[in-house]
Amino acid sequence: MPILPIDGGRYGTKEMREIFDEEKKIQYQLEIEATTAESQAEISMIPKNAAQNIARMARSGKVTSKRIKALEAKSDHDTAALVEALSELCKPTAKPWVHYGLTSNDLVDTSNSMQIRDAFKIIEPKVARLAIILAKLAMKFKDTPAVGRTHGQHASIIAFGLKFANWASEMSNHVERIEECKKRVLVCKTLGVVGTGSLMGSKALEVQKRTAKKLSLYPAEVTTQIIAREKYAEYVFCIALIGATLEKIAVEIRNLQRTEIGEVAEPFKKGQMGSSAVPVKRNPTKSERVTSLSKILRSQINISFENIPLWHERDLSNSANERFTIPTSSILLDEMLEAMTKIISDLYVNKERMRKNLEITKGQIFAEFVLDALIKKGVPRLSAYRDIQRVAFAASDKGLEFLDAVKKDAAIASHFNIKEIEKIFVPENRLGASSMIITRVYTKVKKTCSKFT
Repeated sequence: MPILPIDGGRYGTKEMREIFDEEKKIQYQLEIEATTAESQAEISMIPKNAAQNIARMARSGKVTSKRIKALEAKSDHDTAALVEALSELCKPTAKPWVHYGLTSNDLVDTSNSMQIRDAFKIIEPKVARLAIILAKLAMKFKDTPAVGRTHGQHASIIAFGLKFANWASEMSNHVERIEECKKRVLVCKTLGVVGTGSLMGSKALEVQKRTAKKLSLYPAEVTTQIIAREKYAEYVFCIALIGATLEKIAVEIRNLQRTEIGEVAEPFKKGQMGSSAVPVKRNPTKSERVTSLSKILRSQINISFENIPLWHERDLSNSANERFTIPTSSILLDEMLEAMTKIISDLYVNKERMRKNLEITKGQIFAEFVLDALIKKGVPRLSAYRDIQRVAFAASDKGLEFLDAVKKDAAIASHFNIKEIEKIFVPENRLGASSMIITRVYTKVKKTCSKFT
């Protein structure tokens, strides 16, 4: 009976969950046994016939979790139980060479790398796909004026597409981060008890190099009994950082979907219920789910950093929690990417509401541009600032349109004709370099992400 939502399949795709399935973990570790034996035989470290038998039995599917658990009940050691279960199936001439020169964490750490390798194969294309969707939306709305808010207040005018461009750029950066960290994180270790390759001697590095290549990993440069936990910390941090960007998007969508703003809304399918009590509600539940899961994701960072300092060549204070941190981080990010991609792909954008929101301050959102126009007419900045502030506050108190108040104020209006003043108050004229910025981001995202989609 499932205990956690992850176990019950509530979060994450089947494809991602299978990577961290118990049976799959066994297959990864058996593949390490098979590949290491083959690599050892290639350089005449162990007999070729023995390696062939070990590899065949390791890949036969006959080493079962049931048998491993039965052996573990006696030995109280999961990896030793796996090695014993494999050895039972091998020929007498091959038995001495099973797990030769290896230690438990050669299997544990290298299988972790294999899991991360395959998790990246799922995560990276999804990150890239979301970046491209966001970039296309940026282009779609690059000429759409909207309220730009700072401190929750109307500040100035932006192109609505600039929001998507910001998000697309960061998702594209995450693709680059994944690519850059692979060589540090996807590490194969076959150097034995304390990282010296003690039993394999001078050939130890060659065995590791060959094994790593076969497993599509990178050979470890140096290890203790385990690979340095900085590598896992980097992986979890990378995952959590992607999650934080997804949460940033989710928080903005939640805010913009508020009744008082109403500029966007999550997709709402037929038959969906927003509230069990209020029939008319359309709640941003998927974005809220992303926000919620991101909190768990970030919590894994601290645990991963705590695992870096261990006693001497290693202890077990990291072992139990890593059974949670790596799978949990990977599966939850997969869920968040799936959710956010669905949200963004079918996001409802209300351009009419954007136009109305631009009018909420009765034109005072154009104050920045009135100030700029006065400065360009030769008015000292502070003097212009004070005049605009005086007129704006008075207009606000009386409920007047800022444009009308500007036209009637001699200190400001004397510097312009009517057409010049009215031109200042056209939203489409106030998008600055938005179009150029968005186009540049779109080009970069396509270059970085297209090969993954």
